[in-house]
Amino acid sequence: MKNLYFVCIALLLLTTFINVINAQESTDEEDPANKLSLTEGNVNNQFEFIIQRSNNYQEYKVVKKNWLYTLKKNTLDSLARVEKELAEAINLTKTQKSEIESLQGELKENQDHVASLTNERDSISFFGALIDKSAYKATMWGIVALLTAVLLFFIYKFRNSNVITQDARKALEDLENEYEDHRKKALEREQKVRRQLQDEINKQKIAKAK
Repeated sequence: MKNLYFVCIALLLLTTFINVINAQESTDEEDPANKLSLTEGNVNNQFEFIIQRSNNYQEYKVVKKNWLYTLKKNTLDSLARVEKELAEAINLTKTQKSEIESLQGELKENQDHVASLTNERDSISFFGALIDKSAYKATMWGIVALLTAVLLFFIYKFRNSNVITQDARKALEDLENEYEDHRKKALEREQKVRRQLQDEINKQKIAKAK
């Protein structure tokens, strides 16, 4: 009976220990801080990584220099990427605008040609061959419809490119503002820490002098 009693207690303790380990692992996996990284994710997550992982000194945060350098590099890389995407979007917009103008010119020429052909009553000479008027009209209006569809497609792509360009510009402005705010805050924190360290050094010198 004593052996059975000890075996039951051992099994109970082992089960409790396993449950505690599983609960701890589950908590660690669900903790958002564990998903933050200074080398992955967007700039906001990298800022959050530094804020959460930095040491506390009174009401300030003590940040590692290499973290700040890495964050600066990542921010500049993000700015360069946004600027590149913005330039590509602007170039695409210019190209599509030129294509739309060309299509508009072709469409106007075809419309004028169709309008002049509708005034004729009998047979129509088309590249030296006489064809049925109704068939000719159907062919020309088919071409006009095709050009109109292509024109509408390029107008749609042009508008989308404008939206992409505006979004890219806004993203670039937001990123620049965010970087500037963080740079100012980091500079202020660094100056405060330096003043406090200097005050401590002065106190130590005074204490040693006494």
